[in-house]
Amino acid sequence: MNDEITMAESWSNRIMDFAMEYGPKAIGALLVFWIGSMVIGMLSRMFTKIMVKRGVEPTLQRFLSSLVSVGLRILLFVTVIGMLGVQTTSFIAILGAAGLAIGLALQGTLANFAGGTLILLFKPYKVGDLIEAQGALGHVKEIQIFTTTLITPENKLTIVPNGVMANGTIVNYTAEGKIRVDLTVRISYTSNIATAKQALMKVMHDQPLVLKDPSPFVGVVNLNESSVDLAVRPHCAPEHYWDVYFTTLESCKVALDEAGISIPFPQRDVHMIPVK
Repeated sequence: MNDEITMAESWSNRIMDFAMEYGPKAIGALLVFWIGSMVIGMLSRMFTKIMVKRGVEPTLQRFLSSLVSVGLRILLFVTVIGMLGVQTTSFIAILGAAGLAIGLALQGTLANFAGGTLILLFKPYKVGDLIEAQGALGHVKEIQIFTTTLITPENKLTIVPNGVMANGTIVNYTAEGKIRVDLTVRISYTSNIATAKQALMKVMHDQPLVLKDPSPFVGVVNLNESSVDLAVRPHCAPEHYWDVYFTTLESCKVALDEAGISIPFPQRDVHMIPVK
C-alpha cells in the first residue's frame, strides 16, 4: 500500500514539474498562435485590398493572397514550435532541402508561374483581346497563372504556357482599338488604274464597318509580269476584321466587273525559234 502511495506521489510530482516547466511555454505558444492567426488574417485582407486598388487581375490577387497567407502561417508554426522547446534548425533545413528539390523538379512549372505573374502584372493583353503569339492566333479566353487559353478563328481551343508567352513576341491586334485589313487586288496592264482605284475606294466607303479615320487607301504596290497589283487598305475594329476582309474582297470583285476592269490570269509569252 505504501509503495502505491509512493508511486502516485512520484507521478504527481513529475506531472507538476512538467506542468511548471512546459505550462507557461504552452500557454505562451497558444497565445502567440492565436494572436498571430488574427494578425495574418488582417495582413492578408490588407494585402488583398491594396491589390484591388491597384487593379491587379483577380486571378493573381487570389494566388498572391494565398501565397502570402501560407508563408506567414509557416513562419508562425516554426515560431510556435520553437517556443515549445523544439529545435527548429533541423526543421528549417528540411524545409529548405524540400523546397530546393521541388524547385528543381518543377523548373518548367515555375517558369510558367513567373511568366503568368508578369503577364497579369504588366498586362500585355487581357481577356477578349485578339493576339498572335508562339505561332497561335486567337482571342484570349482566359489568363491563368500557368497558361493562357486562346480561341482561334477556326474555333479551336489553344493553350499556351505562360513561360514562353512572357519571353516571346506578342502581337496584340486589339490594344489600339483599330486594325488594318491588308488586301491585294490585281488588274491587267490594259485597265485604267484611276478607274480601278475609284471603284475600290467606293467599295470601302460604302462598307459600314470600315472606319473613316484612318481613311481607306488604294495604291499600286507591285508591277507583276502579267498584272498591276493594287493594295487595298481599309481599317476596322478588331472584332470586325474577318467581316470586313471577306465582304470587301467580294465587293472589290463585283465593283471591278461593273467598271469593266479585268482581273488577269497569269500569262507567258512563248517565242518559237525554228531550228535550222
